[in-house]
Amino acid sequence: MLNIEEIRSYFPVTKNQIYLNNAAQCPLNTFVEKRLLEYTDFAKKFPDKRPVSRIEVKKLLSGLLGGSPEEYALVSSTGIGLSIVANGYPWKPGDNVVLPEYEHWNNTYPWLNLKNRGVEVRLVPMTSDYRITPELIAKYVDNKTRIVSVAAVRFNNGYRTDLAKISKIAHAHHALFVVDGIQAAGVVPLNIEKDGIDILAGGCFKWLLGMHGTGYLYVKKELLNIIKPVMPGMFAAVDLPHELNYFPDSRQYETGTIAYALYFALTAGLELLHKIGIPIIYDRVLELTNLIIQGLQENKLSLITPFNNKEERSAIVSFTTGSIDRNKQLLEQLASENISISMRSNYLRVSPSFYNTEAEIKELIKTTHQFFKKNKQLPVK
Repeated sequence: MLNIEEIRSYFPVTKNQIYLNNAAQCPLNTFVEKRLLEYTDFAKKFPDKRPVSRIEVKKLLSGLLGGSPEEYALVSSTGIGLSIVANGYPWKPGDNVVLPEYEHWNNTYPWLNLKNRGVEVRLVPMTSDYRITPELIAKYVDNKTRIVSVAAVRFNNGYRTDLAKISKIAHAHHALFVVDGIQAAGVVPLNIEKDGIDILAGGCFKWLLGMHGTGYLYVKKELLNIIKPVMPGMFAAVDLPHELNYFPDSRQYETGTIAYALYFALTAGLELLHKIGIPIIYDRVLELTNLIIQGLQENKLSLITPFNNKEERSAIVSFTTGSIDRNKQLLEQLASENISISMRSNYLRVSPSFYNTEAEIKELIKTTHQFFKKNKQLPVK
């Protein structure tokens, strides 16, 4: 059971605005801030004795997501992680990679870049209700498919992908299953072993409560001889003057200096998630998104997020007024009332976190209703 007042005291943003834009980035919490200041205090007084958090971050990530700490590399973003995989795989002309259409750029550009190496990029279309089903993906996978890559949760409409089923499809064709976890890790149940994930990449500045510049790449240990390092630095190999001797774990995908201060601070965010528990966080965001969905339906707004099945739900709800211009106007109206949401793929996106309240959701819905009442027009169908 969450003590919501105590939780909200950890997030100073709650004193300034109704922040419902957590899918864009999480607000800085007091635990992470305190640890960041601890680091900067060390840096001022003892620059040669800065705290080291590489191992601790990997332990905390593996505790949340599965796998072993040795299977995690620290990278600065989802895009870096997926680019390492895309460029480190031993492609041959005629091979193909399968991914859904309209994925985030970080799970699109690394694969599209392979076309100049003779790799076919197959984009799976959405259904009419904005879903990407295993059955659809299966139609695009064949014996030339080497990688199937999907987002665990789609950034533009919050659809939660059935990872376990898609994994079975990929593995039945001896393809690797790669997952962009940035919109899932820390807020919805995600487990590497249970979901059959071979490779997982993500940034930590959203639901993992870290800051920009922190991220991870998980590579299953059995794949170390397949995915080759493409930009090794001092932390990828044993310290030898004339020989490149990679570490026998996922450290081989790391490069050089990372944002030490940010990773040290990240440990506090990950510890908070461990303390609360992802199942409790997930139940909480479902309660809040249920209220959002109900309120939007009462205002006759079109939902872009599939919402009938709990298994397909996340912390993201996307909707439209039926007009891009009207969407922008509503976004501006909400911002003027200190209510923060965002636009993605021309849709309005709301993304509450566990520290948000029912009262804040009601304020969002009330302001939306007043917007249409003031303009004396209903949403465009």
